[in-house]
Amino acid sequence: MGHKKLYLKTFGCQMNVYDSERISHVLAARNYRLVVNPSEADLIFLNTCSVREKPEQKVYSALGRYRAFKKKNSKLIIGVGGCLAQQEGEGFLKRFPHVDFVIGTKEFKRIDEILDDLEDSGKRSAATHLNGRVDPYASLPFSPSPSKVAAFVSIMQGCDNFCSYCIVPFVRGREVSRPSQEVLEEIRVLAAKGVKEVTLLGQNVNSYGKTKPGELDFAGMLKAVQEIAGIERIRFTTSHPKDLSRPLIEAFGRLPKLCEHIHLPVQSGSDRILKRMNRGYSGEEYLKKISRLRQSCPRIRITTDMIVGFPAEEEEDFRASLEMIEEIQFDDLFSFKYSDRPGTQATHFPEKVMEEVSQRRLTELQTLQRKITLKRNKAWEREKVEVLVEGRSKARAEDNMGRTRANHIVNFPGKPFAAGSLVTVKIQKAYAHSLRGESPQDSLPEDGNIVKRGKSVSRGKENL
Repeated sequence: MGHKKLYLKTFGCQMNVYDSERISHVLAARNYRLVVNPSEADLIFLNTCSVREKPEQKVYSALGRYRAFKKKNSKLIIGVGGCLAQQEGEGFLKRFPHVDFVIGTKEFKRIDEILDDLEDSGKRSAATHLNGRVDPYASLPFSPSPSKVAAFVSIMQGCDNFCSYCIVPFVRGREVSRPSQEVLEEIRVLAAKGVKEVTLLGQNVNSYGKTKPGELDFAGMLKAVQEIAGIERIRFTTSHPKDLSRPLIEAFGRLPKLCEHIHLPVQSGSDRILKRMNRGYSGEEYLKKISRLRQSCPRIRITTDMIVGFPAEEEEDFRASLEMIEEIQFDDLFSFKYSDRPGTQATHFPEKVMEEVSQRRLTELQTLQRKITLKRNKAWEREKVEVLVEGRSKARAEDNMGRTRANHIVNFPGKPFAAGSLVTVKIQKAYAHSLRGESPQDSLPEDGNIVKRGKSVSRGKENL
């Protein structure tokens, strides 16, 4: 009997990428194999995001296109999972008659049951119970791909912060940390399969272990991953500033495998707006944590998120955000116009900011950050950096592509390097979104220095 064909489309965040991998393992046990063309599929599964409006609209657009596939093939199964599925539930079945099942963020373990019902009786269903503080991965199979260089590992899901604009607690539920031994064993398996870099995932990784007495805290988790043989690099996302502890900050100076990059969403430079957002910190407190991070790891690369046009944001609030960007000099910044998310407190806030005002502010903020990002990237020109090769460059097929420890994309010429190779590359030219390196065989003489852990390091010897 031949394999059945699965088209799996992931929208949104890295957590969804990890969830999709887990889903594909469940479906592989049902004889499904991934295909790249949805028109060939026996099962189309969309793993969705509703944190922002744009990915939500992309899901609706895709479902509209897939209606034609269902008309041509009545046996085609279409399912929707993830945050938008959790948000809409049975509403998806009413709005899209060609959708066969909807499955929420903590119900992936029920995919077998749902598909059995569909195959036996044609029963359409929606499973969206959040199940309190229950680990959604506890009963899902795990079988990592042996071809990966870098992998995501979820260590927790959900959030207890209830920022006034954020839908995550309503679609991912309350915080639940996975058992540390289960996480560490998953990383050991990945390392045995050849993975060199792991990114620990959670809606707020800094809160890891807080709801489980006796469990490791997040700094302890990083230290435990540091001890796993074969893992060369450790990353994590996302951090909430109010939970960025001193031990975690100090880990950037103590753990050699912890990469010199942190994504620390600030969202606004205005204390008034931060309070309305229910962020739990002031601008001054955020600045102090940035200062401590740079003391712990002088060349740490810091990126952030910023929302413009939050309800009642005045021009002076927006100017405070620009001033914070100027003062901190973020290496990069992801910026968004505020949009109402169903069920959140901010949806009911009056004094909505006009669209044209939000767009003007977004454009001004992005223009400022582009200049800073380019300047920060140019500081890496003529530096020698460690690059983890991921494969051939998308920009030029004759080039290699990889990432620095600070999470820059680097394209460089020369012989093809195997994915997973760690090579030293001298940066020749910096651009807004990537760095251009020289051929590795020309980039580092025997007595040359490379940038590692924020200091100048020669081969086999650190210059303190």
